[in-house]
Amino acid sequence: MTATTFSSREFNQDAGRAKKAAKRGPVFITDRGRTSHVLLSIEEYEKITGTGENIVDSLAMPNAAEVEFEPPRISGNIHKPASLP
Repeated sequence: MTATTFSSREFNQDAGRAKKAAKRGPVFITDRGRTSHVLLSIEEYEKITGTGENIVDSLAMPNAAEVEFEPPRISGNIHKPASLP
């Protein structure tokens, strides 16, 4: 993994070169000599954050049919008038 540094001016002038560098490792972008941003490939970002799956994949339950669930039946008057102060 190779870290690369671009000034914000260099980054603005050649974002394509920065994206290519991000494939090899993080790209640090400086503003007035101080690091202000980091550019990562999406693969690196997903590794760091653990977000390789989308929300649908994360919520999917492949064994949902095997889960036993019998909700209780509600009877009687379930609606009440609101009590406002």
